[in-house]
Amino acid sequence: MNLETRYAEALKDRALVLDPAQAAIIKRLIQLEKQLVERSQHRDGFFGRLLRRQVANPVRGLYIHGEVGRGKTMLMDLFFDGVDFAPKRRVHFHAFMQEVHARRAQLKTSDVIASIADDIARQAMLLCLDEMQIVDIADAMIIGRLFEALEKLGVCIVTTSNLPPEDLYRDGLNRQLFLPFIAKLRSSLDVIALDGPRDYRLGRIKSHETFMVPLNSDNARQFERLWTDLTDGDLALPVDLDILGRKLHVRLAAHGCARFTFAELCENALGPADYLAITKAFRTVFVEAIPQLKASQRNEAKRFVLMIDTFYDAGTRLVATAAVEPEGLYPKGQHGFEFKRTVSRLKEMQSAHWWGKVISDT
Repeated sequence: MNLETRYAEALKDRALVLDPAQAAIIKRLIQLEKQLVERSQHRDGFFGRLLRRQVANPVRGLYIHGEVGRGKTMLMDLFFDGVDFAPKRRVHFHAFMQEVHARRAQLKTSDVIASIADDIARQAMLLCLDEMQIVDIADAMIIGRLFEALEKLGVCIVTTSNLPPEDLYRDGLNRQLFLPFIAKLRSSLDVIALDGPRDYRLGRIKSHETFMVPLNSDNARQFERLWTDLTDGDLALPVDLDILGRKLHVRLAAHGCARFTFAELCENALGPADYLAITKAFRTVFVEAIPQLKASQRNEAKRFVLMIDTFYDAGTRLVATAAVEPEGLYPKGQHGFEFKRTVSRLKEMQSAHWWGKVISDT
């Protein structure tokens, strides 16, 4: 069953709702499916087998970008699951890059990138990468060469991202060395924005608290449910953010969501650049185990105030578990006055307005 038929049936069965922005992406994916199937038929013939490694005019892939919850991953998976083309592979971008770095460490050849690209092409001539996001200088320095090598081998790439190409690795170290890759993306892939107004994940938090008090097993389970819902149950992986030449470790990340403990964010020596980098890399931040702070915990309170101010200014969505309601988090202490603003902002950040104006069932 081709993509056009599967999409029509999903609309008929109300598994999907008609969304003009998504329909435009589907139209382009249907074209890509036809091109890949035709190419597969040619490659399976005698001359195709003879010239298998000599690829001219490779099938042009896609770079689909847009805000979280618009359906980018769903559309890519709908395409990938049904396209009659082999070999093919679908993988999360961070997992893919971890594999690439592991191979680099193992290989001793003169052209490591070419060898890795050849290995990838043997496994997948259609490569679907979910959630492209360049947050590590090691990724930034090799991704351009790798994509160029894959293109020469005829690998068709379809990728999703929350960001347009121009915003990838925006404030990264030595970003000028990364700019040729952005130009390469534009020249070798069709860049399409999925800019529909509706965030389909927001319905999943309707009637649920996003600031859960107190710290108990029920709220821990609800925290886990919201994490699963807002990440579509996808594989969560650790990520390192490059910040002014150093690393900020993100314990788990998936689908525009990042997960931390309070201790990781406010007991460690983090500052404005760290919190700002988090807002640029992730749309939703999950924070576990916010304690009731003692008056003596001035540094922790100051960092918490700074973190919430940064998240608020950036429009970041917050899911958290805490020992007490916002008013009781820091009842006495040196930063008590600033904390009153933090309490107000924490309350606003729990509202339906903050989470997307209108939260509707999906």
